[in-house]
Amino acid sequence: MPASLVGTYRAMAYNNAWANHRLLTASLALTQEDFVARRTGFFPSIAQTLNHILIVDWFYVDGLEGGWLGPDAWADPMPCATAQHLKREQAAVDARLIAHCDALTEMDLDTVVRLNRGTRMQTERRDRLLLHLFRHQIHHRGQAHAMLSATSTKPPQLDEFFSAAEAPLRAAEFSEFGWTEATVWER
Repeated sequence: MPASLVGTYRAMAYNNAWANHRLLTASLALTQEDFVARRTGFFPSIAQTLNHILIVDWFYVDGLEGGWLGPDAWADPMPCATAQHLKREQAAVDARLIAHCDALTEMDLDTVVRLNRGTRMQTERRDRLLLHLFRHQIHHRGQAHAMLSATSTKPPQLDEFFSAAEAPLRAAEFSEFGWTEATVWER
């Protein structure tokens, strides 16, 4: 049976959290020097790239929840100096995004979300905002993944969420979150 549109957004939220977990877990193996080292990318280090993902998540998840955080989200461009701190903060915002998507109904998808841009209010349909947020995450995780490949730490597999071959590893990692395949797919 095909997933509903809401089920697809829900699965994307879980996949997003899982990919962040895998990338940040790999980043924990880096020395602090490697984590902040200057590299080629839109943001010049793994630390800055991963902090950017977190900051944008704070902004958009707050807006999805009806908050008014706005530009305060990016007041500090590097709120987490270490991979450990970043992993903890990212997991917290990922849990909020999952909770938001778990609560969605089909009727919610075309409702308008208001975002505080400081000098103006932006309005965006919820479904479009979610798509933008997931794409943003994937885009910048790819950059951090490429930077990680230039270190002694092997970059983790991030694109096998649906693979049967990854099922045992996925089950073990999902158990860390208290998830199962049914958590993600059976709603």
